[in-house]
Amino acid sequence: MKSIGILASHNGSGFDALYTKSAELNIQIPVIISNNPDAKVLQKAKENNIDNFIINAKTSKNPDKEIEEILKKYNCEYVFLSGYMKKISPFLTQNFSILNSHPSLLPKYGGSGMYGRFVHEAVIKNNENKSGVTIHFVNENYDEGEVLLQKELAVKKDDTPESLENKVKALEKEAIVEAFKKLLLSC
Repeated sequence: MKSIGILASHNGSGFDALYTKSAELNIQIPVIISNNPDAKVLQKAKENNIDNFIINAKTSKNPDKEIEEILKKYNCEYVFLSGYMKKISPFLTQNFSILNSHPSLLPKYGGSGMYGRFVHEAVIKNNENKSGVTIHFVNENYDEGEVLLQKELAVKKDDTPESLENKVKALEKEAIVEAFKKLLLSC
């Protein structure tokens, strides 16, 4: 059974996708770390008896080192970023296999400032006919790591940023599970 650590800043919908399929994937999620003390994912962790921590520049002199120590303590072989809104340092990317879910078909609509609603607004503004989800490995640059899996969907003429966001979020849950199945089969 593989251990996956979760880094999340808000709701942790990617955590939800993995947690509900943990038996099927033969994984465990022993720890959730957030940089946001108000993140809803922390409550989900408590409800599911998962150890959780708040680590940020206010709580730690060296957040990256503290995150590394916790992930090692829990024997995390992989780390998944579930809406984690902090850039990952090379220190962490060199020590762990870290995956992220991005709400577009990278390399389009990736990079600094391109997350959540901003991505969907740009897709609609540019009259794209497709969008989707990219699951990728994380390196020191935003959204530039090796792509593990992409799933696409059609953008309809009457889509709004809100409707597109809802469709992408639904697709994202499938993509996360599918990507981990692919990743874990290759181990």
